Amino acid sequence: MNVRVLGCHGSGQLVPGENGPVQCGTCGFLINEELLVDAGTVGSRLYLEEQRRIRLVLLTHLHFDHIRELPTLADNLVGEIEEPVVIAAIPEVLDGLRRHIFNGTVYPDFFRLPDPVKPVFVSRELLPGQETLLCGLGVTPIPVNHVVPTVGFLIREQRRTVLFSGDTYQTDALWQAAGDVDALQAAFIECSFSDEMAELARVAKHLTPALLAEEFAKLAKPEVPVYAYHLKPRFRAQIRQELGGLGIRHLTALEEGQTLVL
Repeated sequence: MNVRVLGCHGSGQLVPGENGPVQCGTCGFLINEELLVDAGTVGSRLYLEEQRRIRLVLLTHLHFDHIRELPTLADNLVGEIEEPVVIAAIPEVLDGLRRHIFNGTVYPDFFRLPDPVKPVFVSRELLPGQETLLCGLGVTPIPVNHVVPTVGFLIREQRRTVLFSGDTYQTDALWQAAGDVDALQAAFIECSFSDEMAELARVAKHLTPALLAEEFAKLAKPEVPVYAYHLKPRFRAQIRQELGGLGIRHLTALEEGQTLVL
């Protein structure tokens, strides 16, 4: 499984880096060049020919940083594709997209445009806990603990599976489901705030490094590589320092532009 990191932060911001400015982008992970997990960053990071290859977008939830470039993708693909792109999510997310984003007021309804018979997007409802075969991959959404209806995903390619936590606070069902997976190759786990911001993390239902360690321990698979993402750019230096002190053997804080082969 090939995972390309288009965006991996909890907000968009230009920050200083060791080799010059770093443009932090909101979450978007391109799998095998065809499947996109969240659409925070897609139109601004891919050439048009790369966007044309996308056949499926999985959305964890409706928060803007996870859908912000979905309208851009729709605009870019008008007249460029033969078959609609499938937008797959739990019913609450699909309903919210239609009511709040692609409603003809905030943005044109690309579930009907440019032609209701041949739109840019079509929707596919996913049922929590049930695997659906999409783009040759088994996709299982698992509800997690966030302020709006949100899921994490188990994504399986033959026997190899990766986990995306989605935005979450302390939760159990996700780790129970992932713990039952024999060939778990990686766990992508959100970590939005530093440990000193634990109260804000509780209210906003996000993780800190200390909470990430507690949640990962529930998996009981210490050998699994962990990729921390959704760091808020303003606090990323402190969060990365705290992550480094956790003692988790295979823990990496993601950066934009990485490609992982899992």
